[in-house]
Amino acid sequence: MLLKNRIFRIILASDIIQQSAIWIRNMALLFFIMEQTNGNPMAISLLTILEYAPIFVFSIIGGLLADRWNPKKTMIAGDLLSAASIAVIILLVESSWWQAVYGAVFVSAILSQFSQPSSAKMFKSHIPEEDVPSAIGITQSMSSLFIILGPILGTTIYQWAGLSASLIVLPVLFLISAAILSFLPKEVVVAEKTKSTFRADLSAGLQFVNSEKSLKKLFLIFSVIGLAAGLVQPLEIFIVTERLGLSKEHLQWFVAADGIGLLIGALITVVFTGLLSLRYLFPVAVFFLGVTFAVEALSVWPILTGVFRFANGILLAIVNTAVGSYIITKIPTEMVGRVNGIFTPISMAALLLGTSSAGVLAQMLGILPVYIMAAVICWIVIGPSFKLHFQKDTKNELTNGVNI
Repeated sequence: MLLKNRIFRIILASDIIQQSAIWIRNMALLFFIMEQTNGNPMAISLLTILEYAPIFVFSIIGGLLADRWNPKKTMIAGDLLSAASIAVIILLVESSWWQAVYGAVFVSAILSQFSQPSSAKMFKSHIPEEDVPSAIGITQSMSSLFIILGPILGTTIYQWAGLSASLIVLPVLFLISAAILSFLPKEVVVAEKTKSTFRADLSAGLQFVNSEKSLKKLFLIFSVIGLAAGLVQPLEIFIVTERLGLSKEHLQWFVAADGIGLLIGALITVVFTGLLSLRYLFPVAVFFLGVTFAVEALSVWPILTGVFRFANGILLAIVNTAVGSYIITKIPTEMVGRVNGIFTPISMAALLLGTSSAGVLAQMLGILPVYIMAAVICWIVIGPSFKLHFQKDTKNELTNGVNI
């Protein structure tokens, strides 16, 4: 049973503590910046940019390091350096140099990019292949749960204890996480040490992705989905206020429906791992995502909109688990970190491209046409998604494990 796997329990416990620390940090600094700038939107936007910008560069570096270094030491070093970066933030705040907090946030966000690829390497080395979907499903469940509970946790601690206490608890949490990770086995399967440079390793990773036709299709489909999701993300508030006629505060309930759907979908993959091998899972999920965008654009009934958001969250969680399981189980061990590192910034870039275009398109065309455009973009990749599935074919199994 998966929960009897010591490696999985250690990494899961560390993930929970890290997620708690990250959400406490994000909410505390958000409220702090709002107070210091009287709610200046540019100052708040800069904080968000600095939290997400490192994904583009440092997720790739984190993936390369996961392939080159001992993943246990990499994860522990990341936690120790995260604790140190928070200590710097505390000193800056106490010294009234609050503007320098932005730099410390940027460093902290960089360090957070090193854990996920190393965790994937540990899963690859120590979790039986048949248990990987359940492992991914449980970790997805935790991430989904923190999407719902993280802001509540961070806000509650900030309101109860204030900024200083919120920040002081963070190094403690990261140090606890590092201590837990120290119980991972000393000897792990790592790539054979070579004299190759980062540039050579990155080039090898890109060549591997380029040589795998199914992997390129997967990246393309997820990028298109990210573009469509980015187009509608900034406009959700207008659907709530203008289309549904509700107050802006009601947006949280639709976001919660999404998060609960993601949580339940992840739990479903833990219990029913056979879902991941269904032939038409991927195209059905892509089609339904487009339907959700169209329904949101046209619906004037809050319950209908909420139901579709909830159902869409379930399907997306199942698909995300399938993709995560594929990358861990079917990609060669020496490439797991690099593929993870390349995949993340590509998906994020597509999402941000859509987000940055949403406002301009909404002004030119209107909100409803943008939602319909997002739906059509999803439906365009239904065809390619039919050629990509996660079912093994014993008669003609590809080296990467995905049939096309």
